[in-house]
Amino acid sequence: MSDIISGLDARMVLDSRGNPTVEVDCYVGGNLLGRAMVPSGASTGAHEAIELRDGDSSRWLGKGVDNAVNNVVETIQEALVGMPVDDQKAIDEVMIELDGTPNKANLGANAMLGVSMACLHAGAALHELPLWRYVGGVAGGLMPVPMLNILNGGAHAASNVDVQEFMVMPHGFDTFPEALRAGVECYHSLKRELKADGLLGGVGDEGGFAPNLPANEAGLGYMVRAIEGAGYSTEEIGIALDVASTEFYKDGAYHMDGKALSGEELSDIYASWVDEYPLLSIEDGFAEDDWRSWSHCMRDIGDRVQLVGDDLFVTQSERLSMGIDSKAANAILVKVNQVGTITETLETMDLASAHGFNSVVSHRSGETEDTTIADLAVGTRAGQIKTGAPARSDRVAKYNQLLRISNEVSEYRSPF
Repeated sequence: MSDIISGLDARMVLDSRGNPTVEVDCYVGGNLLGRAMVPSGASTGAHEAIELRDGDSSRWLGKGVDNAVNNVVETIQEALVGMPVDDQKAIDEVMIELDGTPNKANLGANAMLGVSMACLHAGAALHELPLWRYVGGVAGGLMPVPMLNILNGGAHAASNVDVQEFMVMPHGFDTFPEALRAGVECYHSLKRELKADGLLGGVGDEGGFAPNLPANEAGLGYMVRAIEGAGYSTEEIGIALDVASTEFYKDGAYHMDGKALSGEELSDIYASWVDEYPLLSIEDGFAEDDWRSWSHCMRDIGDRVQLVGDDLFVTQSERLSMGIDSKAANAILVKVNQVGTITETLETMDLASAHGFNSVVSHRSGETEDTTIADLAVGTRAGQIKTGAPARSDRVAKYNQLLRISNEVSEYRSPF
């Protein structure tokens, strides 16, 4: 079979919030070998690559992606046809040069990522390899510890809870299927606990419950109740938070629980939570450019908890290098659409690994049924994945793909 890209096609499809996004098909030797859909975030970092939207308020509330689709079909296709589909680095470099901007503003990160992922899938199909193996090569795979976002707040929910995600981390298990089962049982246990307290309402964008609570710390209490109510101990299942604090950082202060807090005061709150609860990981505890508070918190509790940069690093090696130099965190969140190509994603993950940082592969709040990140987490041996509650097919699709992969990959171990 030919290994040459013979064509690209693209279309608009809908994400999990009912907003348009981009789907790309990659043809090799005239055959459709790869297809990928691009996710979209709600609480996006200022330094992320640009998601190209049409801005026509008369269609799709301004969120159309016709220009991004056209960029794939007209501009990118012309540049890539004739290239070997399994030379991922060359494909991505051609697109980066073609775009010519530091943040993908010309072609759009959504257009470029759709092509990058579709070519990745096509390369795996060409070599008759599962995607995780194609990504990981001879190093083999590692099943990731899942972070299940079972209580939603912040920009992902219509509630008074500032912290965006309360996640269970079933890290004390021997296999991925056992860990996933434990996490799912905690989800159902949380539902019972909230119902008993008259707090069961709707769910947020990522499938987790979205109650109004008297204070953010109450969410941690409910997580412990959910874990223990499911019959597990907090030695087996810990808690991870995505605070998404950039969302409530205004005028040099963090506005949480009705108070205006300095970075040091917020760091002290996190330290007290680490003392009191089985808290393993805190993501985006501080705003995306508040380097001073990040470094302060690392000195204070970085030896006891994973501090994950999401908006801080936006999956970009230049930002990560700044964090390494300033000792601002000890882990990075990996979102492929923050940087726009698979090659750049893998380079950032390699840089993180070389400096002892953990990597957490992540979905976005606006997701699709695409399961690329499940294979990416296994193939890169990242060790951790966050992809929402075990509810809504856009989230469950990733868990189901990981269950399929677990038939071939048995290695599973906790980073904690």
